[in-house]
Amino acid sequence: MPDPTTGTAVLVPPAAARPVPARPGALAVARGVVRTARPRQWVKNALVVAAPVAAGQLVSWPVGGRLALVFALFTAAASAVYLVNDARDAAADRAHPVKRHRPVAAGLVPVPLAYVTGALLGLGAAVASALVCNAMTALLLTAYLVMQLAYCVRLKHVLVVDLAVVSTGFLMRAMIGGIALGIPLSRWFLITTGFGALFMVAAKRYSEAVQMEDAQGATRALLTQYTTGYLRFVWQLAAGVAVLGYCLWALESGGVANGSLLPWRQLSVVAFILAVLRYAVFADRGTAGEPEDVVLRDRPLAVIGLVWAAMYGMAVVDL
Repeated sequence: MPDPTTGTAVLVPPAAARPVPARPGALAVARGVVRTARPRQWVKNALVVAAPVAAGQLVSWPVGGRLALVFALFTAAASAVYLVNDARDAAADRAHPVKRHRPVAAGLVPVPLAYVTGALLGLGAAVASALVCNAMTALLLTAYLVMQLAYCVRLKHVLVVDLAVVSTGFLMRAMIGGIALGIPLSRWFLITTGFGALFMVAAKRYSEAVQMEDAQGATRALLTQYTTGYLRFVWQLAAGVAVLGYCLWALESGGVANGSLLPWRQLSVVAFILAVLRYAVFADRGTAGEPEDVVLRDRPLAVIGLVWAAMYGMAVVDL
């Protein structure tokens, strides 16, 4: 056919002869599957040690081995949910300026492969927990999978329920370590953990909503139905309840333990409140979009966290 600019003939290769984009190799696909499983998010599963640490029972290799197993099972379950979520949202993610780079949306990981891998991980985690853990651990892990899959399909589009489901996922992480070891869970521990999770989840949604006001596209469709004032109210309410729950939890143990110079558990309330106030600075600014980034990158918050851990560790040693 002639070139419209020069008038000279140009040979156009037939469609069959045109170069075809190379398919990703098996190693690239495997890396894509791992990326879809969100390795950065696995740190959240460290919450499985929360109940044993709070009870002062993380002191032996058998206990550590059991918790490592529970961590691995919960990580497999959470990864299964991420894979199914990305497979289900692949079409929508392709229209998003950031999410379009996810391996499934980008075409690196085929949608059927994401579904199959997620199903195998989820089923494997549930079966393994039933075989090597107690019945309550298996039940809790299965309930987590069902709840999170329901979230992917429907619940993430329901106002308020989406906040409750995500917060409950964190609470389940904190509960499962104690349940696997048969440790009684304090009601104040559950209240502090649950509302602490809601505080961080609502702060994240608030930050996304604030950033969305200056951006063209929403990071979550549901954010258009929330107002920033409402989300601010939620994270402030949750922070207050979490602080109250922690105070009651700390006071539940009584005064100074035998052989202890100071009431370390009660004194840890100060560090806990300071940590909440410091995190609230980022929530108020609308920059608490990724909780793990806030916690790991803010040096004052990290120092406060270490002080709290030292105080609480002294209280556990004195038990």
